[in-house]
Amino acid sequence: MSLLIARLTTEPAPLAWLERQPWHPWLVVGLVSIGAFIGQLDATIVQLALPTLGHYFDASLQHVSWIALSYLAAFVAFLPIFGRLCEIFGRKTLYIIGYLIFIAASALCGFASSFEQLVIFRFLQGVGGSLLGANSISILVKTVSAEQRGRALGWFAAAQAVGMSAGPVLGGLIIATLGWQWIFWLTVPFGALAIVVGWLALPRSTGAQPDRGFDWGGALLIGPALILIVAVLNHISHWGLSSPMTLGSLALAGLLLVLLVRRERIFHAPLIDPALFQGPAFCSAAAGVALGYALLFGMFFLMSFAQGHGFGERPSIAGLHLAIIPVAIGLTAPFSSMVKERIGGRWIGLAGMVLSFMGVALLFSTLGRVEDHLLFDGISYALFGIGLGLFIAPNNQVAIAAVPPALSGPAGSLLNLMRALGTSLGVAGGATMLAFNLESPGGASRTWLSSSGIDMLIAVRHSLPLLGAIVALAGLVAWYAARKVERQDESLEATSGKAA
Repeated sequence: MSLLIARLTTEPAPLAWLERQPWHPWLVVGLVSIGAFIGQLDATIVQLALPTLGHYFDASLQHVSWIALSYLAAFVAFLPIFGRLCEIFGRKTLYIIGYLIFIAASALCGFASSFEQLVIFRFLQGVGGSLLGANSISILVKTVSAEQRGRALGWFAAAQAVGMSAGPVLGGLIIATLGWQWIFWLTVPFGALAIVVGWLALPRSTGAQPDRGFDWGGALLIGPALILIVAVLNHISHWGLSSPMTLGSLALAGLLLVLLVRRERIFHAPLIDPALFQGPAFCSAAAGVALGYALLFGMFFLMSFAQGHGFGERPSIAGLHLAIIPVAIGLTAPFSSMVKERIGGRWIGLAGMVLSFMGVALLFSTLGRVEDHLLFDGISYALFGIGLGLFIAPNNQVAIAAVPPALSGPAGSLLNLMRALGTSLGVAGGATMLAFNLESPGGASRTWLSSSGIDMLIAVRHSLPLLGAIVALAGLVAWYAARKVERQDESLEATSGKAA
């Protein structure tokens, strides 16, 4: 064990001449941004491919959704664990190992000959992705100066937006021309380039604490609890709301979470700092993060089946239509912070959710009911994406502002976890609602594979009210969190004024 710790904490030094270059920090920013790009590219490209993969493997909705959920379950389960391990052993070696696992699993996904193999390889891919996610922001922040940090984070966010926008377009073209296997092989050259650049350019970690204890008890509790919750949401339409499997899984997940909370309160180096949950503002904003990503990927899941199976569109055309959502988010998000400064965080988030609600309502009113569906779908997607663009970034800022500066690092890690958890809930909830509406007495088909296009459109339309409810809840949660932070700031200003 001591030899392993020594090897992990003894990181390779970057090339000396490269480290001396004035642009070296931006090379590291570019490296981290590659990870952000391929992470979002993979997320959206697989969402678009789910109908194709479902037909290829003859999989039910609950099963085909595990192609996305297996990655997300691994990411959610291992992210807090790897986040702590990186603090103990250092980040460079583990970051490169993350890339190695990710691209190896991506290659294996393309060679999968069965549904079970694909799900296993996607889980392994999620393990690599969680190593990247646990390291990326910390590496970026520690590499650039405080004055350049905002610009570097902007490039990182831009890479995420480009990856999210490119996923549906590239995915549609690749599936139509090369086959589904290439949506996984596409990320391999990007990852290989990142490994080479990372080995040569990443600075050695500072502040590693190999003697600090690791919360093995918390690690054994958090992963199974989160995976059980995702599994229940994904299979509840098949198991039944009051079935022993549903109730037993929820009870076990609840017990594990209770034990986790008790463990984290007493352990000296917890996976998740309990101090983060002492204020309602951060808790509300973190819930808003999860709800925002549940909205985004719930919409992606439902509409990928509506476009591909309902309207019978080719993957390349469906990808172009769905790309409207991330493009709208990417174009709106950079301006949301400026608007927030003018009208306040609670109003910008609420306005964003109003626009997203209008998009969902328009889609519900027109899906499968109008001849020119492309126009109405496009307007709905644009409204939905603009609303999320106005909501996500300001809500993130509210979350960070709600905690003391000393907790900003753990807060950022927890927000990453909430994004992944929200994505999981969106996919699982979308699959459950779609399966329920197809199998209900009002549905005309027992399975999505045998359903007609109009049956699929009806099932998707009947699933949209769930998104509308999440929009309303997200708006209220964001408004409450922003209001709490504003009152907190007002109290600090009043205290400072009295002291002066």
